[in-house]
Amino acid sequence: MSSSSAPAKTVLEPRILSRSEHGISRNDISDNALKVLYRLHNAGFNAYLVGGCVRDLLLGLKPKDFDVVTNAEPEQVKELFRNCRLVGRRFRLAHVMFGREVIEVATFRGHHQSDQDLGKQSDHGQILRDNVFGDIFEDAERRDFTVNAMYYNIADFSISDFANGIGAIEQRKISLIGDPETRYREDPVRMLRAVRFAAKLNMQIDDAAAAPIKTLAPLLTNIPPARLFEEVLKLFLSGNALQIFRLLRQYHLVEPLFPILAPLLNDSNSREISFIEQVMQNTDERINNEQRVTPAFIYAALLWYPLEDRCQNLMVEGGFSQFDAFNLAMGDVLDRQTKRIMIPKRFTTVMREIWQLQNRLPRRFGRRAFQLLDHPRFRAAYDFLLVRAEIEGGELEILADWWTQFQSASPEQRKTMLDKLRDTEKAPTRRKRRYKPKKAPK
Repeated sequence: MSSSSAPAKTVLEPRILSRSEHGISRNDISDNALKVLYRLHNAGFNAYLVGGCVRDLLLGLKPKDFDVVTNAEPEQVKELFRNCRLVGRRFRLAHVMFGREVIEVATFRGHHQSDQDLGKQSDHGQILRDNVFGDIFEDAERRDFTVNAMYYNIADFSISDFANGIGAIEQRKISLIGDPETRYREDPVRMLRAVRFAAKLNMQIDDAAAAPIKTLAPLLTNIPPARLFEEVLKLFLSGNALQIFRLLRQYHLVEPLFPILAPLLNDSNSREISFIEQVMQNTDERINNEQRVTPAFIYAALLWYPLEDRCQNLMVEGGFSQFDAFNLAMGDVLDRQTKRIMIPKRFTTVMREIWQLQNRLPRRFGRRAFQLLDHPRFRAAYDFLLVRAEIEGGELEILADWWTQFQSASPEQRKTMLDKLRDTEKAPTRRKRRYKPKKAPK
């Protein structure tokens, strides 16, 4: 696709729903989002809520974020808000900061013309720069999915539905605006968004939107690794990780995201799939119960069996000891994965600790059990062990049961458990070095 080409116009005049024709109330909208909308409106600009927050409000869901779109350009937005900063090179955006809440304000997007300084596309059709501004009609045409091309107008509380998003909600369908292949090529991350929306909204990706995904999935390798980290977080921390993982497999999207994991997922009944699905199910339960989840645990689970596989290869082919092979394998696996998804060091450090503790947890003799119990990553490593034991059983199940009992045991009971462990497993004792007496000088 030429960088100067513009997508064909596919969106007709919007259907306008007056305040009495929809169920969105300002009581359900963030106070900070309302402040932004009203200040833009009072300054003479058009101001709308747009995209996912409008969709979620119509579905009766509570949006996590409220995005605003306007005809004010980023610098004009910044002049209106002292608590504003401009971000992004590919997409120039204004972030209005209210403590932890950030209201993202975008300017209406226009179609790409010949100006390479403002808008640029790669030879594959991927948008590399997108600071071409337009009006609400062009902006709607540039939206990705029909359910995201709905605009809530603060001026009269109406909704402008440009692509029959209301109909898509009623039909429970995720549909793209325009030609699906063109839209995926513009931004391959839209394939991940299609999967995420389908799982989150309990909808199906329609046939036209689903058809090109398997073929175009390799285009995700063109996405910067740092951006993919953020997108994958949205997938697995959405509260729908299990369904999303299954959809990623269905549409061959695991391969470009986790190339060292994909070859281990060919058998639907494999321990690898069972393990990851159990972790995803546990993650969903924690998130939906508003419990804390660390991305390090999820990534550690996704890469555990590639790590074991690499460790075995190093032992067999390289002749390394298990200890050295494991440490080398951790470095190899993380190096390969971070070239595709840039996992920050604060998470890779935790991943290493969770993995290393899997080898240390069986060694419980003497003071080691208490030292492990005091380790800052013990709980994460123990939870990780529980899932492994549930899937693999055997010695892992016995080990997991022991640690479960040991944590809740009294000091006396712990001593008894350690004594019994020493007697039954014959804990290795340190061999005393025998010193030869020095010979008397001649």
